[in-house]
Amino acid sequence: MSASTNNLSRLSVLACFAHPDDEGFASGGLLAKLAAGGARVTLVCATNGDVGEISDPSLATPENLWQVRKQELRNAMDVTGIPDVRFLDYRDSGMDGTEDNRHPRAYCNSDRDVVLADLESIMRETNPHVVLTHDPTGGYGHPDHITMSAHATAAVSRVADPDGATPLLYYVCFPRDVFRRWWQEMADRNITPPFAAEAIDELGTPDSDVTTTVDVMQWVDVKLRSLSCHRTQLHDSGPFHQLPDDVVNMLMGTEFYQLVTPPGAVDLLAAI
Repeated sequence: MSASTNNLSRLSVLACFAHPDDEGFASGGLLAKLAAGGARVTLVCATNGDVGEISDPSLATPENLWQVRKQELRNAMDVTGIPDVRFLDYRDSGMDGTEDNRHPRAYCNSDRDVVLADLESIMRETNPHVVLTHDPTGGYGHPDHITMSAHATAAVSRVADPDGATPLLYYVCFPRDVFRRWWQEMADRNITPPFAAEAIDELGTPDSDVTTTVDVMQWVDVKLRSLSCHRTQLHDSGPFHQLPDDVVNMLMGTEFYQLVTPPGAVDLLAAI
């Protein structure tokens, strides 16, 4: 990586997401920045992305998509510079109200105590200074995002030490204003956005919840190359690929977070 950054070798970070590729759009730049600075980053992925899209039938089948997506995440993290990738191996729950929600291995049906025990064990092993996860809205309401947010938040509470170090918990945010900007950039170019205009005011994190804005423009190239590893999920003709490169770089060059706990903590992400 050509971009320079502070020496972060003493920093330990745990990123907890629901699916392969969740890490990329909202926090791929920060993860690249952390890796470039030498931080110890562990990525936990709750599901294997079993019911995601298949952009090209030559890449996967519905039966083996879960295996392909796990490898895509490993490939993406090779680009980002994060070798410690761990899967909880639950099944993708799909969107709310779908048949996949009823699958016994769906993450939304997981045993809360089992998941919390797994996350607590990983936290005690890696001793993170920072924990990243989805915000409670799930960005666009995905049940697995919402479930991981709840689980990671509860696990941080379990490992919190009132008399010692307590991890800083950050929610990864998709501010509503950002969703509007993406929609408008597409609409202005006669590109059909992936979300309807009437949903814009309901998608994402309330803007007022954002506490931390991180400039990751220096790591946009790494972020985009990492994202491109999720080949099954990216259509060459999709709305994202139809935007000009300079617009994509501008939109992807800033990331947003909410520092949740502990109350009154110094905002570490703002300082690195």
